[in-house]
Amino acid sequence: IDHIWSFPARKLKKNAQKEHDGQLDFEEFVHYLQDHEKDLKLVFKSLDRKIAGQVSADDIVNSLRDLGVHISLQQAERVLQSMDKNGTMTVDWNEWKKSPTLQPAENIPEIILYWKHSTIFDVGENMMVPDEFTSEEHMTGMWWRHLAAGGGAGAVSRTFTAPLDRLKVLMQVHGSHGNSMCIMSGLAQMVKEGGMRSLWRGNGVNVVKIAPESALKFMAYEQIKRLMGSNQETLGISERFVAGSLAGVIAQSTIYPMEVLKTRLALRKTGQYKGISDCAKQILKGEGMTAFYKGYVPNMLGIIPYAGIDLAVYETLKNTWLQRYGTENGHPGVFVLLACGTVSSTCGQLASYPLALVRTRMQAQAMVEGASQVSMTGLFKQIMKTEGPTGLYRGLTPNFLKVIPAVSISYVVYEHIKMTLGVQSR
Repeated sequence: IDHIWSFPARKLKKNAQKEHDGQLDFEEFVHYLQDHEKDLKLVFKSLDRKIAGQVSADDIVNSLRDLGVHISLQQAERVLQSMDKNGTMTVDWNEWKKSPTLQPAENIPEIILYWKHSTIFDVGENMMVPDEFTSEEHMTGMWWRHLAAGGGAGAVSRTFTAPLDRLKVLMQVHGSHGNSMCIMSGLAQMVKEGGMRSLWRGNGVNVVKIAPESALKFMAYEQIKRLMGSNQETLGISERFVAGSLAGVIAQSTIYPMEVLKTRLALRKTGQYKGISDCAKQILKGEGMTAFYKGYVPNMLGIIPYAGIDLAVYETLKNTWLQRYGTENGHPGVFVLLACGTVSSTCGQLASYPLALVRTRMQAQAMVEGASQVSMTGLFKQIMKTEGPTGLYRGLTPNFLKVIPAVSISYVVYEHIKMTLGVQSR
């Protein structure tokens, strides 16, 4: 907690540099102290929810919970003990302003800076809740550099793991009790049918859709935040989930035809399509415009469990680390970020996988010989009847096998592009 309210000496130094090239006069120092006391009063009033003129341990726990930082009552009591002069286990204004350990918050922006999630990690499905950016990142234009670095990292990551992604799609559509496709036989079958290049079928459109989807989701997220009336630097978890899910629905609705093209291109046989545009023309000519939105409903429904569980698991892991080690160091380190990103993404995919499988089968219905046009609920019933619950998780193994390399590659590439674009890691 002491780390969350660290002394803002940098502000004082910046103010001095603005006026006198690093020289601080008495008038500026007085202004700084007045602003500093105003900040302390604002924090005190926001904590004092009962307007009792005193802050209790419960007040601190509840206020930090709203910011997405979870601490125990015992930890809050230890903070109060360091400021409480009269042993009442509450702190009034005089004790608050005189405390050397409690100063204006600067660590919340640091948490936002260090704990980027959806911008850094790309596992092939762009359903995560968008990251928060600090007001400083918005003002300096660093936000678009982060998004550009994330887009480039996603392109490299998806290209490296494309064979596993295509294998997942084949197993989702063609896998059954009668056709038990394993990883090695599936890869061998792809190479035999179309050579080594066939392993990357569908990857082109999968990479192309990163830029419009990321940009649309970010813009929609920022607009939804404004409509929700939030002027805070960071939203609470429930608000982030609502805003992020809605932004995901808007972005996915716009680029969804590209999702259908990706599935069709991944499943195509050699010589069936000349490229992305030829595939789109053939679908439009043979099946009409509605074909580009097949599987739309399960795809949108899948955003809710994916985004919700991924966010909840990531925030839980983040807060657990911050409680134990946050006072010593604000930066979690590479291993912690990779571990948190891998675990949360895996949990999110596991929860939404049946919906993703049904979506893929609906997208591919016209390509499967003898397959009738079945609705989402009809397809669920059909899979449960013929294949059982395991049928809803076909292709899960190659999907999980690509998570660790995808997360690792996207992180490394993200860091390199970020530095190239002039974003300095703290």
